[in-house]
Amino acid sequence: MRTRTIYGEQEMFDIINKCDVCRMAMADEHGNPYIACMSFAFDGKYLYLHSGPTGKKIDILQKNNRLCIEFSTDYQHYHQNEEVACSYSIKYRSVLLYGAVEFIDDVVEKTRLMNLIMQKYTGKSAFAYSGPAINNVCVMRVLPNLMEGKVHGY
Repeated sequence: MRTRTIYGEQEMFDIINKCDVCRMAMADEHGNPYIACMSFAFDGKYLYLHSGPTGKKIDILQKNNRLCIEFSTDYQHYHQNEEVACSYSIKYRSVLLYGAVEFIDDVVEKTRLMNLIMQKYTGKSAFAYSGPAINNVCVMRVLPNLMEGKVHGY
């Protein structure tokens, strides 16, 4: 089975939107890598993420807002020869998205973006948020500056 590079934007968008979570990779001020699993929404232009207002990832992103986000799906183990270890592999579809985080502070925009994220997971498009709840969530927007996709085995 071969690996194929994805060049079409729509195929990459389909992979992203099929994923339940993404993995956000960043580097701290010492260059140490850090990765976090995140819920998200993607509208074809921006990726939206949310988090608690404090913590390691927020500290890192406030100092260095550049990141790489990984999406992968459709895992399937296979082998060509049961007796040959190197013939075992995994089919997958994946996309890497590179960009920089922008923190959203406007309450109206935070509410709109939280509704997009919630719609991805619930199918519902509108939720009620108390003032303390919406003020206590960190909402982030990422404009991709590069996306790379790969498919292996499909």
